[in-house]
Amino acid sequence: MKENKKAPSFKLPSTSKINFDLKNIKGKLLIYFYPKDDTPGCTIETKDFSKLYKKFKKIKCELVGISKDSLESHEKFKKKYKVPFELLSDIDIKIQKKYRIWGTKSFMGKKFLGTIRSTIFIDKGKIKKIWSNVRVKDHAQEVYEFVKSYK
Repeated sequence: MKENKKAPSFKLPSTSKINFDLKNIKGKLLIYFYPKDDTPGCTIETKDFSKLYKKFKKIKCELVGISKDSLESHEKFKKKYKVPFELLSDIDIKIQKKYRIWGTKSFMGKKFLGTIRSTIFIDKGKIKKIWSNVRVKDHAQEVYEFVKSYK
């Protein structure tokens, strides 16, 4: 996956109860891929994006989160933290693989396969910016500043 290339199309179940289809998004879209609902880093990241959601909407940018969790898990997570945007369920990790977000990680010397925390900004169907293997602290604000200044 590269910047300025067409974003791979996908459809995923959403907490809105309507399948999310990338083809229906004509303008700006921000997708953040995160490993797991209700874990420390993912909760901070989701809360940070939630705080900025109205600002993203003001600059006409849709925002969705994607993880391999079930819709049931997403719905609980969304309710618990009052997440104002949709969470999409990639339970079979097909989209994460398509976007090359699923890969080898390491923790305490052990290697394993998992979601590589990443954020992708798409405009008019093209990938404009990729943040890969991100650190949660200040990430949402950094992304917002980029999207706000994007022409």
